[in-house]
Amino acid sequence: MQLLLGAYAYFLDRQSAFWRAAGQHLTLSLAALAISMLIGVPLGIWIARRARVAQLVINLFGALRLVPSLAVLFLALPYFGTGFRPALLALSILAFPPVLINTYAGLRGVDRAVVEAAYGMGMQPLQVLRQVELPLALPAILAGIRVAAVEVIASATLAAFIAAGGLGQFVYTGYTLNRPEVMLVGAVPVALLALAAEVLLGGAQRALRLPGA
Repeated sequence: MQLLLGAYAYFLDRQSAFWRAAGQHLTLSLAALAISMLIGVPLGIWIARRARVAQLVINLFGALRLVPSLAVLFLALPYFGTGFRPALLALSILAFPPVLINTYAGLRGVDRAVVEAAYGMGMQPLQVLRQVELPLALPAILAGIRVAAVEVIASATLAAFIAAGGLGQFVYTGYTLNRPEVMLVGAVPVALLALAAEVLLGGAQRALRLPGA
């Protein structure tokens, strides 16, 4: 309890810095997630129609998930330096595989009889994609986005190690000064943000599945 009271007191003394860091954290996380979606969803759609290429692409980007987030951040340093850009690059790479893989899996999981029926009704390929395949694959795609969002929000904490700001600044400061209450000022909001993303996107995913349940 004393630790929490100390964290709250520290927060009250530095509210402006806290909200600025929270804004940086959300901006970085949302930007990385948006980039991963803008690239991952179209690429997932493309490889879903090309079985020979699909396995190679999935294996390549799936391997990225084995690389620790901090390692990706520091690998970007020699090319992009410190700050927002290398953190954005690293987090986008981190978020990309689940979005890509779930988009591919969702489209491949669509019942082919339904797709053939749509073609039989005279629908064009783009119409089939937009009106049949994507709506049916949307729960799986959203599941990938949910996983990516939680991972990015949590990993954005590490951006403070390369001067990209965010709530990780408090974790870094607390660790450097050996003050656990300061670490909590950054760690607790990050955990709550990740939990909120999980609950909101998980709820949306379940709601999309209800009509077909």
